[in-house]
Amino acid sequence: MLHRLMTNAHTLDLPRIRAITLDLDDTLWPVWPAISRAEAALAGWLAAHAPATAALFSDAQALRAIRQRMETLRPDLRHDLSALRRESIRMALAQAGDDPLLAEPAFEFFFAERQRVDLFDDALAALDFMATRWPVVAVSNGNADVHRIGIGRYFKASLSATQLGVAKPDARIFHAGAQAAGVAPGQVLHVGDDALLDARGALDAGMQAAWLNTVGADWPHEGAPPHATVPSLSALCRLLA
Repeated sequence: MLHRLMTNAHTLDLPRIRAITLDLDDTLWPVWPAISRAEAALAGWLAAHAPATAALFSDAQALRAIRQRMETLRPDLRHDLSALRRESIRMALAQAGDDPLLAEPAFEFFFAERQRVDLFDDALAALDFMATRWPVVAVSNGNADVHRIGIGRYFKASLSATQLGVAKPDARIFHAGAQAAGVAPGQVLHVGDDALLDARGALDAGMQAAWLNTVGADWPHEGAPPHATVPSLSALCRLLA
């Protein structure tokens, strides 16, 4: 891992970096604990306000299954995770005989809980390091809200697949991130945890890429690897210093 890190570090063109685009889920915090906590909170809300639905969909797997069905029924919502979640709740309410209008407050309760994330230990220091040197733009396929989470001050802009109608690894979302930062794609370093969605997508969009590879996995794709492969955000900041 150290050899790979040092080898890839030499391919970073530091003077060319004029902005950073940054993934959110599993880059700044682990996403599944937040989602699991939000789903548990939603189950409690349904038990209090829609008991028939709570009984019919008594575990998280049942609600996830109906959400997967919604993805099939509404492919137009494939890039809008909030709408998918809201409409899956509406479907569950209708199937159980509860008021489908409860989908709105139920989703808002879920969404508020989804923003309660536990940042990685080095995330705030890394954000501070990057934001004091370059404009930082969040580029995410998810529905985390950096302002509700409390880290909005570090970002020049925050873009999502919901807003743009395209998701990583589509080059258009990366190019939108560069535009929001006010630079050309070739002047951006994109940072993220997913080898395909983040690293490969950024490379294909003409950006430099830093892959946050916490488990020491091998690069799984054909062609050139990312410009940097790092085990942590703090390690990335050391490369950029």
